[in-house]
Amino acid sequence: MTDEVALIQTVDFFTPVVDDPYTFGQIAAANSLSDVYAMGGEPKIALNIVGFPNCLDPSILGEILAGGADKVKEAGAVLVGGHSVQDEEPKYGLCVTGFVHPKKIFKNYGCQPGDVLILTKQIGSGIINTAVKAELASEQEIRETVQVMSSLNKKAKEAAEGFSIHACTDVTGFGLLGHCAEMAKASDVSFRLRVSDIAFMSGAAEYAKMGLVPAGAYRNRSYVGGQVEAGDTEECYLDLLYDPQTSGGLLFSVSADDAQALVESLENAQIDTKVSVIGTVKDKMEKLIYVQ
Repeated sequence: MTDEVALIQTVDFFTPVVDDPYTFGQIAAANSLSDVYAMGGEPKIALNIVGFPNCLDPSILGEILAGGADKVKEAGAVLVGGHSVQDEEPKYGLCVTGFVHPKKIFKNYGCQPGDVLILTKQIGSGIINTAVKAELASEQEIRETVQVMSSLNKKAKEAAEGFSIHACTDVTGFGLLGHCAEMAKASDVSFRLRVSDIAFMSGAAEYAKMGLVPAGAYRNRSYVGGQVEAGDTEECYLDLLYDPQTSGGLLFSVSADDAQALVESLENAQIDTKVSVIGTVKDKMEKLIYVQ
């Protein structure tokens, strides 16, 4: 828009991932706002997008919208209206406008060999939500997953602003491996990931071993699996790496010299999720991703 202001425009919405309408509103809003943070921006204006059936009590819709409004307020943005349609299944999300300095945009390409990969949220929400549907997940596991999904990436973005971020993306529906492959391909490099260093949600590996894996994980594997060398990685952990995430964390690629300082900055920001150093960037090899 000017030499100092670039506009970010994004939209996202989906069907409920939890039973509580207020919590669903928070999660959907956090997910919609995440794309702005993934580009290094600040959300400023949001519009509601709603699909809602006639058969449900309108008070449920009120709770969904209240959850979304509170999360928009937490982000420091303004909710200025929206649009609703009758639909057979509830749907909610936001259209978000944000701003960023043109020279400070986080791009989802630009990783350099030698970079360190840092992830700001633990993964496994798709598998835990599948366990919830099977009535197997514990209250503690549900609380952790809701905390992760409803947490804004605001603090993580702000903690990274003082560093030279070579590349960044948010980890959502394509799973960690899908988003890593996208970033590696665009950067013409390969990633080496260490499973033992990746933070997973409590119980997620056990549920994966039980076969409680969402269909989206298999779609992600089908889409990107040919570009992944997994070695002897246990199947349950591969399921977690392909698991589609709802409102996942930011994945940063930074120089090795900045990595420790960035981790400390993220920890000092007191974000509500687990930060992990998950791997490194290598010169381009035969595969995009190597898991060990």
